[in-house]
Amino acid sequence: MSNTTSEAVPATKGGWMKLALGGAILLGLMVAFALLPVKTWINTALASLQAFGPLGLFLIAVAYVPACILMVPGSALTLGAGAIGTALFPNNAVLAVAAGTVAVSVGSVTGATAAFLLGRTFARETIAKRVAGNAKFSALDEAIGKDGLKMTFLVRLSPAFPFNLLNYAMGLTKVSLRDYVLGSWAGMLPGTVMYVYLGAAGAKIAGAAAGGTPAEASLGLAPLIVGGVATIVLVVFVTRQAKKALDAATAEAVS
Repeated sequence: MSNTTSEAVPATKGGWMKLALGGAILLGLMVAFALLPVKTWINTALASLQAFGPLGLFLIAVAYVPACILMVPGSALTLGAGAIGTALFPNNAVLAVAAGTVAVSVGSVTGATAAFLLGRTFARETIAKRVAGNAKFSALDEAIGKDGLKMTFLVRLSPAFPFNLLNYAMGLTKVSLRDYVLGSWAGMLPGTVMYVYLGAAGAKIAGAAAGGTPAEASLGLAPLIVGGVATIVLVVFVTRQAKKALDAATAEAVS
């Protein structure tokens, strides 16, 4: 009983942390555009992104691989993909987010898979020492032995395990490469869409602030902020539900 109670806390904290982070990004953008002389910076940055074109998204995908292997957080890359998507499709938010999401998904899954294979081979001993004695990971290992695809999907949705360490640690489990890749892709997708959307919204807000009157910029901000908040709330809800399902599955596996 005590273990279940203690494990429930990170889910709540993780969910609220994502909500707070997303809100802070939107608020920070609004404050920056209101207080700082950013018009010249914005125009230069947007011009650079447009000059990159599709190559910018390709570079984002490529950069994700060493970032995962070196355990470097990829949030900035994901936000950047959204900004580049907006530069490519300035009048179509759906295509902008979709383009950024595809680039990040390809890059993050490839990088996560590279780390997984290293964790299963060359880095196995080092990672085994890192997670030794971790009861939560031991329970996850037991559950993965029964249903690798489902558990990989749930653990990717849940904030209970750090992303970069999990990439390596999953190599120690019994999950097949196929189940790991499919489960990782599907489980990481909601968070990817959220951060790409925030990056796309930030670029769109930047363009409105740089190219129009304050009144026009304000009119453009409203739907972006509403959409951003709705996306964040939805992702937090999904991750919390996934954490509950993950707790139930791991508890059943070790009982």
